[in-house]
Amino acid sequence: MEAADEWLLQSLRLYRDLHTFELQAPTRLIEWARGDRVCVAGYGQSDGNEILQLIPPPTLLTKETQGLCPERDFKVECGGFSERPVYSLKYVPDTSLLVTSGPPDSSLQVWQVSAEDSDVIKSVSTIATENGTGQSWAKIDTISARAPWVLHGSRLDRVQITEVESRKNVYTAGIQAPQGSEELSSLAFLDCNLLLLCSATGRLCLADTRQPQGLTEAVPAPSVPSSEHWCMGTRHAAQGSQPSSQPVARLSSRGLLALTDLRKTSEFLAVAKARVPSPGSGAEFLCVSWAPALEGYLAVSGFDGTVHVYDTQSWDSSGREAEPIFVHKGHTFGGAGGSRDPPLVTVHTWHLQKPRTLLSAASDGSLHVWDWVQPCGKCG
Repeated sequence: MEAADEWLLQSLRLYRDLHTFELQAPTRLIEWARGDRVCVAGYGQSDGNEILQLIPPPTLLTKETQGLCPERDFKVECGGFSERPVYSLKYVPDTSLLVTSGPPDSSLQVWQVSAEDSDVIKSVSTIATENGTGQSWAKIDTISARAPWVLHGSRLDRVQITEVESRKNVYTAGIQAPQGSEELSSLAFLDCNLLLLCSATGRLCLADTRQPQGLTEAVPAPSVPSSEHWCMGTRHAAQGSQPSSQPVARLSSRGLLALTDLRKTSEFLAVAKARVPSPGSGAEFLCVSWAPALEGYLAVSGFDGTVHVYDTQSWDSSGREAEPIFVHKGHTFGGAGGSRDPPLVTVHTWHLQKPRTLLSAASDGSLHVWDWVQPCGKCG
């Protein structure tokens, strides 16, 4: 308790705002939904995995910090149960739909978030995939630029875009070379035409839906042991800019961070080593994400019970260890789970408008939202 008490005392000066919420089961997903709601989902429970839509604390719903607020908890607005573990969840923009995926195959589940007169999130359809049996769970991303689409796949040799409501396949691409059998670790819409994929070995591939002949390899991963597992994080392009102008961050299970400009893939923008345990506790929960409202800032988690925030603007290609500007340690002091093992951060995400506000979840069921104090006043 002494360490926890010390952290709570430190939080008074290190955090501008801090909220905690205890869920009933380990959570590996956080997704912003319409109306500034938050969707979370559980994994690995034998008797059903919860999918919840939460109303954040009122301080998160205001554009400016309003000081002390009497109501500091998340509230459950609606929820449902999935019979399978939920390993990925995405809200479909401009709709009331969610798409999830998880073992034992690469099929997708579509959910309807009910209207205000109901508190139920109900399953409405399943998107089956060709040769999906026996393949690992599908990584997914969603967009509604032309229609509600979901981008999904589990390997480089078959990546699809499916229209969510009709379940019609609208695009298929894949590498047919030996590399095509590589497992996908991450994928993303850069816009309604450009897709970016990252394999577990760190290979980046670009695809253009207007050129259905296949994928183009953008750049391989830095030269590292073959046992390394990689994931990626992309940043949404600013209005008026090209999506390919936004840097891509890749994170390895050894804590290596590689930044790439897709317009010039022959070299890395920067390479650095995150200050995390090495090797990590596994690749299952690796997470790297760009701050949407802070230029050059990214966060890293999945190695232990912490979330590290870095300012990449001074990085070079040396691969030196980087100094985090902030470390969130709140999950390391336990939560509702009561497990003997130290909690592991399973996911984090940035608030879309508040520059230094993040949400993080851990294997003990704890959900935190926090806003750190910038000591040097760089970030407004």
